[in-house]
Amino acid sequence: MPSATSNAWTDLTTQLHRAGYYPELVADVLDLAVAGEEIVSHLVLPETTFDASEVRRHLTVLVLTPTRLVTAHVDDHPADSENPSASAAATTESVPLAEVRSVSLTHVVAEPHEHRAGTAPLEVTLALGWGAVSRVDLEPAGCADPSCDADHGLTGQITPDDVVVRVSAEAEGRDAVRAAVDFARALSRATARHSAR
Repeated sequence: MPSATSNAWTDLTTQLHRAGYYPELVADVLDLAVAGEEIVSHLVLPETTFDASEVRRHLTVLVLTPTRLVTAHVDDHPADSENPSASAAATTESVPLAEVRSVSLTHVVAEPHEHRAGTAPLEVTLALGWGAVSRVDLEPAGCADPSCDADHGLTGQITPDDVVVRVSAEAEGRDAVRAAVDFARALSRATARHSAR
């Protein structure tokens, strides 16, 4: 198992154990998806959500290899009338770097007039697109005449939405925000090299 011997793989599995969300399961599915390639960069993002009746956990892992972007998503499935015991579903996807169409990073900063170069943002949203999933946002179209009540149809925007992750210094800590920025930088660099070929 070549991937398991690298320092990057060791760091990744350490972060999976720190996240504490089925680390052995996640490591197994990632080892299969990475398929022995070198790990250039990675990002581990645990998330817990609450609703009226239960706590749900979710984990997203992004792994950059020299040739691919590997994503892993793991979700809890609580017991219900059809499934008497709880389970988890772990899904991986491998995307050739040449197919990654967009790497979008939104920075949120406080007091932007006082921002200094190199200061980490308070929050980042990383959106990656390769055309598998898109989001359509529609709204009523209008015209410049404020007294017009005609139906002008709809206007909208199609946005790549294959993977979107939000990392906040307040929730996950400043190190997590820096890790997300570092991953975005490594992925942008890798996709630029592949698109230039």
